[in-house]
Amino acid sequence: MTDLQAERDEVLAELAALEDPRVRAVNERHGDDHGVNLTRLRAIAKRLKARPDLARELWGSGDSAAKLLAILLSRPKEVERDELDAMLREVGSPKVHDWLVNYLVLKGPHREALREAWFADADPVVASAGWALTSDRVVKNPEGIDQSALLDLIEAQMQDAPERLQWAMNTCLAQIGITNPELRERAREIGVRLEVLKDYPTPPNCTSPFAPIWIDEMVRRGGGG
Repeated sequence: MTDLQAERDEVLAELAALEDPRVRAVNERHGDDHGVNLTRLRAIAKRLKARPDLARELWGSGDSAAKLLAILLSRPKEVERDELDAMLREVGSPKVHDWLVNYLVLKGPHREALREAWFADADPVVASAGWALTSDRVVKNPEGIDQSALLDLIEAQMQDAPERLQWAMNTCLAQIGITNPELRERAREIGVRLEVLKDYPTPPNCTSPFAPIWIDEMVRRGGGG
């Protein structure tokens, strides 16, 4: 066993010791298969700092908490496009998926190439990442994005899409409605008619993910275009 593998095993043991059945029970309701408090996981990452070599070893373990830690230990600008593509296809849990997209892909140099490659992928989990990156473009850099065509796709496909892809498409729908006054009414109308996430349980003081409510609330707060 190499020193790096021994260090990996030590970190995996540390993560295992942090496993909390109550945290796991909450996470499992959202499709995540780990029971490590994320504040404690971030503390480990802060202690270890950037460690791409260790990150790859931890990712290869297949453990979801280890994958989350691996993302925090990686340097986004140093992770190659093909490696990110392979990682996305083996994320497993929604939290790992979200962190990979937001902490590595969006902060790295391959985000636009991967957005284009993933957007229409046959795997709905991969496609959902493409839609998430597209939502980011809609908000931050809409130049060159055909938002009317996006609404066409959402109108035709969102209602019957698998859950993770449906969420990503719904987010894009809402962001178009929030940031693009010219398409706002069409986005709202699509949301009203499709009723995706209309009855999603929303805690007090949180905004509903139902697109028409989400759009109206963010525009009311002054977040619209």
